[in-house]
Amino acid sequence: MSSQRATAFVPGHVTAFFSAHPADDPAVAGSRGAGVTLTDGVTVRVSAGDAERATGDAEGVTGNAEGVTGDAERATGDGEGDTTIDGEFGSIGAVDDVLAELDATAADVAVETDLPIGAGFGVSGAAALGTALAANDAFDRGRSENDLVGIAHAAEVGRGTGLGDVVAQARGGVPIRLEPGAPGVGELDGIPGTARVEYVTFGELSTETVLGGDTAALSAAGEDALDRLRADPRLQTLTDAARGFARDADLLVPEIAEAIAAVESAGGEAAMAMLGRTVFALGTGLSDAGYDPEGCRIDAAGARLVDEGDRR
Repeated sequence: MSSQRATAFVPGHVTAFFSAHPADDPAVAGSRGAGVTLTDGVTVRVSAGDAERATGDAEGVTGNAEGVTGDAERATGDGEGDTTIDGEFGSIGAVDDVLAELDATAADVAVETDLPIGAGFGVSGAAALGTALAANDAFDRGRSENDLVGIAHAAEVGRGTGLGDVVAQARGGVPIRLEPGAPGVGELDGIPGTARVEYVTFGELSTETVLGGDTAALSAAGEDALDRLRADPRLQTLTDAARGFARDADLLVPEIAEAIAAVESAGGEAAMAMLGRTVFALGTGLSDAGYDPEGCRIDAAGARLVDEGDRR
């Protein structure tokens, strides 16, 4: 095994609302909208793999809504590295495409996260962006930050597993996506401030299914929500606009609606994460409502390389 290795941390991202803007060029495609990045996120370790590998069987992760699938076998001497997701051999399509673009297919990639996959936290986008940052460093590719974010964004859009997580995760904070697309095409703003964030997940919601269907009503609701937030860029407006978006886009599921109502009754602010069966709240809203949530904070720094063992 080569000594070339690097580690990146990418914050999780919950989208509060969005409008879809497809295009033939994945660098131009994307979404407008807003969300919150989290100090709970994804750590990606990349090392230069051996050119030859022995065949071996391994347990793979199951398929899910974020394009993460299991591999039953390791590579067999074809010069390609292994990818693991939380210690299980598997595959993430957007990660594969990032490695190909950086001519780093021999890399071993280890993706680790405590966030649930397929539940609206942008894990696939985080894995792609973390791979781009770490592979660029490990293989000394000399690409700029905007180049790497663009590569990860194009891979995520091309695989149909997201439209705006990557650019938001690269920025950190509470990003507002004013125009769709990769750096140099899209435009970002943000809400200043920090807060505790709590979340509870009830299961997966397929990003590909939603984005692959008719998104006209969804996008109209997203544009209305964005107009509201741009007129009053505050965290409370974000969650309020998100609730209206979920209702108007017909994405609100019963267990999320129940949790939002409980948080509101307890005097808090909560909304649905797009796209997943996840509710998130600012402050201690879910705890106050009687739930047992996971808790973190808004991530201020965005995606970055980190020293091994020092994720943040």
